[in-house]
Amino acid sequence: MADVRHWLMKSEEDEYSIDDLARDGKAPWTGVRNYEARNLMRDEMKPGDLILYYHSNARPSGVAGIARVASEPYPDHLQFDPDSPYHDAKATEEEPRWFLVDVEFVEKFSRVVSLKEVKDNPDLQEMTLVKRMRLSVQPVEPEEFQIIREMAGS
Repeated sequence: MADVRHWLMKSEEDEYSIDDLARDGKAPWTGVRNYEARNLMRDEMKPGDLILYYHSNARPSGVAGIARVASEPYPDHLQFDPDSPYHDAKATEEEPRWFLVDVEFVEKFSRVVSLKEVKDNPDLQEMTLVKRMRLSVQPVEPEEFQIIREMAGS
């Protein structure tokens, strides 16, 4: 599958961990409220793309496993829910502002590949994770994906 792209998606471990995804099998990636991350999900992601599942604000923060994009992008329903912290009063059903994809569980690593390990690896210095930490959805080069997989012993 030469057209498969690779991504890194961040979730706080206590919000929705790789274990939660393993339990559920598949879940919508709700709550992204950064335009660049939204545009990547809406315009670039395709079903079958592979994802490095990153636990942020964890001890240690790092890549915990692999997921796969499991749907075409569609509007995030939470933008329409006034009781949701992700509500957007400017969004309408006719003109949604926020989109998501479903993700499905592929694999949990036997150990987390920590952010420090990623930053210390000379072959990963150009990775978006190293250069632009804050982005919650980011592209990953196939070589970077493979290096992290090997670092995890996968």
